[in-house]
Amino acid sequence: MPVDLGREEFEELVGEALDAIPDEIAALIQNVVVLVEDEPPPDDPTLLGLYDGVALPDRIANHTGLPDRIFIYRNPLLDMCEDLEDLADEVRITVVHEVAHHFGIDDERLHDLGYA
Repeated sequence: MPVDLGREEFEELVGEALDAIPDEIAALIQNVVVLVEDEPPPDDPTLLGLYDGVALPDRIANHTGLPDRIFIYRNPLLDMCEDLEDLADEVRITVVHEVAHHFGIDDERLHDLGYA
């Protein structure tokens, strides 16, 4: 049975996952906003998160513009988890996974590290 958690409480889990990122890494995150959406794009309904932007290694020196975006998709995460502890773990893994994309780390490496 999926976890039933309101949006506000879910956003708190995302905030806790972001707060758990070590300060020395968090200080390197540049021009990124993290957004919670209920549903992923219709073409990938099981997607848990998405990084939308230009990874730091791919940016030119004078990169400007809108912030990169990290989306965390609430309903697929709720649907896959059986309890609050499981949900907190999956949110943390998803947040770290998407933040890692900001640093240019690909899915294969994230899988090797246990964040896929």
